[in-house]
Amino acid sequence: MGEGRSPAFYWLAGFFGLFVLFLYGPMIVIFILSFQGPTGGLTFPMNGVSLHWFERLWNGGGIVNIHDAFVRSLELGLVVMVLTVVLSLSAGLAFRKKFGGSQLLFFVAVASLIVPSIVTSLGIALEFRLLDDFLKKHGPPWIADNLTTTMGTFTSGLGAHLTWTLPFGLLVMFAIFNRFDNRYEEAARDQGATPGQTLRYVILPIILTSVIGVGFFGFTLSWDEIARSSQAMGEHNTLPMELQALTTTVTTPEIYALGTATTGVSFAVIALALLGITTIRARQARHGSDAGQA
Repeated sequence: MGEGRSPAFYWLAGFFGLFVLFLYGPMIVIFILSFQGPTGGLTFPMNGVSLHWFERLWNGGGIVNIHDAFVRSLELGLVVMVLTVVLSLSAGLAFRKKFGGSQLLFFVAVASLIVPSIVTSLGIALEFRLLDDFLKKHGPPWIADNLTTTMGTFTSGLGAHLTWTLPFGLLVMFAIFNRFDNRYEEAARDQGATPGQTLRYVILPIILTSVIGVGFFGFTLSWDEIARSSQAMGEHNTLPMELQALTTTVTTPEIYALGTATTGVSFAVIALALLGITTIRARQARHGSDAGQA
C-alpha cells in the first residue's frame, strides 16, 4: 500500500490528458472566443469580453434567421425524440418473443448504421423526387397542379433523422430487455393485471430511466445531425446546416457564438436527462426503503 505509482502510470496519465485536450480543446477555444468584444477577431488575443456576438446572432445580423432555424431544429428534434422512444420501446417489447423474420427485420433496422450518412441522405432525396414525379403525373389534379415537392422538414427530413436515431434506440432497448427480470410481469399477471396495466405499472417504472436516456439521446443525435440532413431537408435548413454554411461566409466571432449556442443546447439536454434519471432513481430508492420498513 505504501509503494508509489510506477512511471508507466504517469506516462499513461499524461497521454490521457493530451487526448482529452485534443478532444475538447477546440470546443473550449470556440467557447472563449465567442465572448469577444465588438472589435474582436477570430483568434487570440481577445479584444474585450462581451455578449455582442450573441446579440448580433439572435438579431439575425443580415446573414441567417437564427430564430427560425433554432425553432425548426428544436421542433424536429422533439418529434424525433418522441418517435424514437415509442418505436424503440415497441420494438423492444416485440422482439422479446421470436417471430418469423425477426432476425432479418433486426438487421434491416440497424443497417443504416453502417451505410455512409451522405448515401442515406441521397437515397431518401431520390425516393422523394421519384414520389414527386409520380404524384405530378398520376396524382389527382388537386395534388398534381399544386405540388412543388413532398420533401420537407417533417417528411424526408424526419425520415432521414430516424434512420440515425432508431438503430441506437433499438440497440439500447434490446440490451435493457435482455436483462429484464420477467418474474415481475409474472407476479403482476398472477395478481390479475392486464397486459396494459403490466406495461404501465410494472415494466415502464422499472425501465423509465433508460427510456428517458433513449429519448434525450435521440434528441441530441437529431439536433447535431448534418450529413443525413444535407440532401433531405428540402427548402429549409436546420440550425447545424446553417452553421455549416456560415463557416464559408462569416469571418467574425458570430460563427463561434452560433457554435456555442448549439452546443449549449446539447449540454442542457444532457443535464436534463441526468437530472431526470437521478430524480427517478432517488424516488425509487425512497419508495423501496419505505416498502421495506412496512
